[in-house]
Amino acid sequence: MTSGPGGGRRPRESTVESAAAADARVRRFAEVWSRAVHPVTATTLTRAEFEACLVPLARRLSAALGSEPFDTGPAYEVGAALVGAQCTEPEALPAILGAIDSHLVEHCPPGEPTAEPMTGPMAQDEARARCTRLQHALAAGFVRELRKRERDQHEAIARAAEAARTEAERALHASEARFQAVFEGAVVGVGICGLDGEILVVNDAMARMFGGMDFFRPGRNVNEFVHPDDAPGVHETYRELVTGRRDHFRVEKPHYRDDGSVLWTNLTVTLLRDSTGAPQYQLTLAEDITEHRLLRERLRYEATHDELTGLPNRTLFLERLDKVLAGEADDERFGVCYLDLDGFKSVNDSLGHIAGDRLIKAVAERLQDCAASPDELIARVGGDEFLALVTGPTAQQDSTALAGRMLAALEAPVRVDGRELLVRASIGVVDGLAGELSRAEVLRSADITMYRAKAAGGNRYELADADSNARVIARHSLTNGLPAALERGEFFIEYQPLVRLADGTVRGAEALVRWLHPKHGVLGPDQFIPLAEDTGLIVPLGRWVLEQAARQARDWRDDASEDGGQLRVNVNLSPCQLSHPSLVSDTVAVLEDVGLCPSALCLEVTENDLIGVDEDALRPLRQLADLGVDIALDDFGTGYSNLSYLRRLPVSTLKLDRSFTRGMQRAPIDPVDVKIVEGIVSLAHTLDLAVTVEGVETAVQAECLRGLGCDTAQGWYYARPGPPERLHTLALADAS
Repeated sequence: MTSGPGGGRRPRESTVESAAAADARVRRFAEVWSRAVHPVTATTLTRAEFEACLVPLARRLSAALGSEPFDTGPAYEVGAALVGAQCTEPEALPAILGAIDSHLVEHCPPGEPTAEPMTGPMAQDEARARCTRLQHALAAGFVRELRKRERDQHEAIARAAEAARTEAERALHASEARFQAVFEGAVVGVGICGLDGEILVVNDAMARMFGGMDFFRPGRNVNEFVHPDDAPGVHETYRELVTGRRDHFRVEKPHYRDDGSVLWTNLTVTLLRDSTGAPQYQLTLAEDITEHRLLRERLRYEATHDELTGLPNRTLFLERLDKVLAGEADDERFGVCYLDLDGFKSVNDSLGHIAGDRLIKAVAERLQDCAASPDELIARVGGDEFLALVTGPTAQQDSTALAGRMLAALEAPVRVDGRELLVRASIGVVDGLAGELSRAEVLRSADITMYRAKAAGGNRYELADADSNARVIARHSLTNGLPAALERGEFFIEYQPLVRLADGTVRGAEALVRWLHPKHGVLGPDQFIPLAEDTGLIVPLGRWVLEQAARQARDWRDDASEDGGQLRVNVNLSPCQLSHPSLVSDTVAVLEDVGLCPSALCLEVTENDLIGVDEDALRPLRQLADLGVDIALDDFGTGYSNLSYLRRLPVSTLKLDRSFTRGMQRAPIDPVDVKIVEGIVSLAHTLDLAVTVEGVETAVQAECLRGLGCDTAQGWYYARPGPPERLHTLALADAS
């Protein structure tokens, strides 16, 4: 039977047909591949034979494209196999990679043999990414195999050279006829010259390299073969050989043919001595390496230039920078400009990566035009990042001028796909003397300075500043030390009393975390809490603070000396904690583990963190409030929320920001501050909210706030933050 109960084709038959379809796609890709590559190869195979060789390689690439887990190893082996198939011309590798880039995903989509070609955006993106990695692996395998072949050939030439030298000396001393046989039969170019450089005889292989025997007309001298790209010192080495101070040398050397074309040769020159050991002749063996040289230069260019923009890439930039930094001249100066586009991610996100690439190309062209001299190099080193290197005695001024030119070049909008896009950039500029800074220090300083320009609003450049760099490095050091600090128990908590204004009794305390840093001493929360928020460590740190504060509140409750009501502990919540899904469960777990009543805990949230949040964001706070936990709105008055907004917040306390009460610290009291605070207190009490005032520093201020009806207060007038056992030790002294 050929069909199932529903009349459809059986799965096995469908699988067989899909496999056949997949194999047909592989063969179509091999056909496209062979058409692109065969014309630029030196293979003796016909195109059909060459295509048959490519089929198994195409099948391996197709399998690698869809492999799980993804593995680029087969592509590396395919690259080596292509060298074995005589694809060694300089034009071959670009043609190979171009065909893969244009057709592999189309003809050999990743997936099981039964899968349909991938059509979704995500699938195509993944296939493209895999294809790119396969290209890189294939190119690596190709280059490695090519180098291995060159090395093998060089070794063969070296062996041939040694054999030819030995044979030539024996022939000269013993048998002219035998030497002549070796001379004429050598596959490499062989020539014999006098010590004065006059060419005496060359074999046919040498003549073919230089375009014919006419090139070696009578009287021709090797000293005429001078080329601008000759290796430094090669002529001095040659003089050492002909004067008997050296027996042989080997060099890659270019030559001009009579038609003006350039021949690159791998030369081995050996001094031939007579029976007494005196120099007599020089024997030259030459191999034509022109094609290998062109391929090597092409690979070198691709390795040191950005594919999208054609600008130098990070590799070439760092080579030039290292060379400048290692300069021997004490007065050698350099300047580096680190440019990063402002908001480029939004272009990729909104218009797509193709539009983003076009924008980068347009920006690169404008930046390249800013290079005013050969001493200025501009490179693309990342997605939207560019580095410029300036050298010379005026590099300090020139690098600043270059930064200004680059910003000016980006002022005009860039037109991409019919849209005019405004381009802004931030640039960090660093300069110095060669030998002063290492490569890492230069790039770090430029990076820090660039981000300082971004922080200042962007679309500007900033000059490197040692103090600013030191602050950023110190901040980075603190950030790296945070996780270990929590594990090592370097954090501790101080408590600042909350005093009831009506009778001056302590009703609770705010828990304030500190970091006892092994190097910097005690650090306040303003020095490390923002870092903990940036790294996400604020969640485990906040839970630790909650646990410690809850235990302390329980200890206060259990203290038999307490003759007042239950003391409440206030714990601050960061925005990260507020949005963390385990906030409610963690809080409930801490209260249950410690054995603390929810009403003994107050969680403080700043007003700015709650402005404009939706009901989903408020739900955790409502759940905690329903459990009996107090919620305080901290820094009230610093935000821009509507006062009526308070009615929908699950808060029980307003903590009035200290900026409203500074005018009450000394007589005469500011009547405007009094009216503002009076209005806020009246509104809060109308909404059944308690009012706590922060930053109380004088008796005048405390008395005024008590008269206005504020409920509780905290500040240095009562006590500075300290250990829990000093909670009831109130200073009641004006802060100095």
